[in-house]
Amino acid sequence: MATRGKNIQLFLMDGDSSGRMKCTLANWTGVAYKIPRTVLEKCKGREDLSQSGVYFLFGISDETGDSVVYIGQAGVRKNGEGILYRLQEHKRDGHKDYWTEAVVFTTSNNSFGPTEISYLEHRFTNMAVKAKRYVIKNGNEPASGGTPTEEKESELEEFIEYASIVMGTLGHKIFEPLTKTKPTVIINDDATDNNDNTLSLKRKSRKSGQTIEATAKQVTDGFVVLKGSQVELNNSESIPPGIKEARQKSKVDENGILLEDVHFKSPSYAAAFVVGGHANGLTSWKTSEGKTLKELENSED
Repeated sequence: MATRGKNIQLFLMDGDSSGRMKCTLANWTGVAYKIPRTVLEKCKGREDLSQSGVYFLFGISDETGDSVVYIGQAGVRKNGEGILYRLQEHKRDGHKDYWTEAVVFTTSNNSFGPTEISYLEHRFTNMAVKAKRYVIKNGNEPASGGTPTEEKESELEEFIEYASIVMGTLGHKIFEPLTKTKPTVIINDDATDNNDNTLSLKRKSRKSGQTIEATAKQVTDGFVVLKGSQVELNNSESIPPGIKEARQKSKVDENGILLEDVHFKSPSYAAAFVVGGHANGLTSWKTSEGKTLKELENSED
């Protein structure tokens, strides 16, 4: 069955792409807001932001430079304050100064109660932990979710499906796995599946004398070196600082086997990560038939 398109309405509340955004989707009761920390006060008086909902605080870690997120829930208080009040509390909290923008999910019909937001917070946190794109400030053990009826659970799972689409539209692929298909480390040279986007790199290392073999996948937002790849353990003197840092932070065993998928913005950075020095990703990565990435991309023109 062909994939169906989605009709998303994006409203620039301040008239420009760097300000507040409101996002709705056809046939969905959900409402999403993307709010920069610096203009949080402009949201005062919005009725839907005084409701219950789930929120995400996005930022960058000062210590590591990693993308981080805190996922929370906000219920309506006795004074009528809801999501916005909770965000204002976080802004005043000196321990949460890392975040630069918030993404909020609520509903157009004010239908979220304590059970619903607890369930959503739990599911969203689990999904983000599993995707491994952001460091989750909540920790890796999400609090237990609510216990909705099976009918309500079905409704909430549909809400989650649409919210995931909206979140990506707002610029955060927090729920999307690095590779959408199961990583395949061993490539079958006789494979005939032309839709497989797995590429390989094989090179004899001058530094260690070993033959380095790695696999990767090209994804919509970059390049992913796959778990199980072998990487050069020694750095060259000319290695780019960003690649050196990525190699230091990645999980590699004593034999140079990569223990996790690692995402890069370009194939050349991915290749440099593998070989421990400068590399041209367009010619280093090849298909199982020996076609380089450059040749592959030229054939698609």
